[in-house]
Amino acid sequence: MIIRKSKTEIERMRAAGLIVAQVLERLAGMVEPGITTRDLDHEAERMIVGAGAYPTFKGYHGYPSSICASINDEVVHGIPSKRKLRDGDIVGIDCGATLMGYVGDAAVTVPVGNSVRDDVWGLINATRRSLYKAIEKCRVGNRLGDVCNAVQSYVEPLGYSVVKNYCGHGVGRAMHEEPQVPNYGRPGTGPVLREGWVIAIEPMINLGHEDVKVLSDGWTVITLDGKPSAHFEHTVAITQDGPQILTLLDEAAAVVEVA
Repeated sequence: MIIRKSKTEIERMRAAGLIVAQVLERLAGMVEPGITTRDLDHEAERMIVGAGAYPTFKGYHGYPSSICASINDEVVHGIPSKRKLRDGDIVGIDCGATLMGYVGDAAVTVPVGNSVRDDVWGLINATRRSLYKAIEKCRVGNRLGDVCNAVQSYVEPLGYSVVKNYCGHGVGRAMHEEPQVPNYGRPGTGPVLREGWVIAIEPMINLGHEDVKVLSDGWTVITLDGKPSAHFEHTVAITQDGPQILTLLDEAAAVVEVA
């Protein structure tokens, strides 16, 4: 069952999303050669708890940390560690915060230093753009397949691959609610989008092949061919006024205008 949220609930999710946005901005500014992903995790937890929320990821099915930090060929769910970031790496940072019983969830991919390859920059930019292509489709009366296809139809002609083993999801009081939101599909299919839906859209796009596997830690997902992957995510409410992004710092910029 897809749970529709009231305006009050969406406001509460926006408050949780604002904490996530603040954390991601801070962590992105900390990313530099020599810092560890554990350093990033500690700062995220400090900020989330300091804002009166709690880190949604920590303890989720036994997950040990407050963020996911996925480096280079790690697609998602990388566990923060003492591993130091190096010049030329990229790191995907996924963060969730729960406030007043409601979840905000977002992710960014950040370049490390000044030596990121041009083709990897292209991957980062295409993944970010594909997220906004999908958000533009989050309008009452459209279908879920329109949202899902927007990612695939943008990145595949550019030569990138969509990870199909993992997907976005509904979000609210729980981090994972219905519906599932894949990053591929056929337009005009799936349930009709309704006012009050809140979904987390999160393109996971590979420079190489789409195949992935999970490492022995039971969490970290890597590309099978060892090529880089990028990940971006926003929590988005579907309203009569258009899609509203709940995980942006600037609330005034959070409503996507009708084209």
